[in-house]
Amino acid sequence: MFLAAAMSLLTTNAALAGPQRIDDSIAQRAVACAACHGREGRATSEGFFPRIAGKPAGYLYNQLVNFREGRRQYPLMTYMVGHMTDAYLMELAQYFSGLHLPYAAPATPAVPADVLEHGRQLVHSGDRARRIPACIACHGQHLTGALPAVPSLVGLPRDYLNAQFGAWKSGSRRAAAPDCMAQISSKLAAADVSAISAWLASQPVPGDMQPMVSPPAPIPMPCGSVPQH
Repeated sequence: MFLAAAMSLLTTNAALAGPQRIDDSIAQRAVACAACHGREGRATSEGFFPRIAGKPAGYLYNQLVNFREGRRQYPLMTYMVGHMTDAYLMELAQYFSGLHLPYAAPATPAVPADVLEHGRQLVHSGDRARRIPACIACHGQHLTGALPAVPSLVGLPRDYLNAQFGAWKSGSRRAAAPDCMAQISSKLAAADVSAISAWLASQPVPGDMQPMVSPPAPIPMPCGSVPQH
């Protein structure tokens, strides 16, 4: 009886108080993104969704536009951003780019040491014979990305990295021409992709995840998403 009376009182008080007011801010509207990308954009244990917190606003904006325009294929993202204006997409991108948060230590993938070493070599040195540039040539020595539109590569799940290389190879992920990542991905064998994703996913996220002020100059190949020096 006491419980019933208490519940009745709570219901009455709620009715008298009227509907709760929800703050109409970009932070509140961005809560919808947490279902896949995790609280504050840190990513979740589901390996196919990337971290979006702290990435350059230009990169995040480009990807939102790519989803809206069909250059990237993921129905849920296309549905969410299909009606959004450029200005609103930039507002979302700037919000998440401003979140610089600590990350838990990564789990080292269960792969042989020679696979990790192959991945490290491709990330740091590339493969000159196959005209594959090093990842650090664009994404920076610490792989934290560069302003205005080069993303960081650390703090991303291995499954997500593998999926993106596959998407570039198949053409289901595209970017503004010239599409440099599509060109690079086409030269990578499956073993290369596996090694790169394993090594990147095993790297700790630096305490300072701020992207570089600009990409290393000159970048190794024309890239439509990155302003040229």
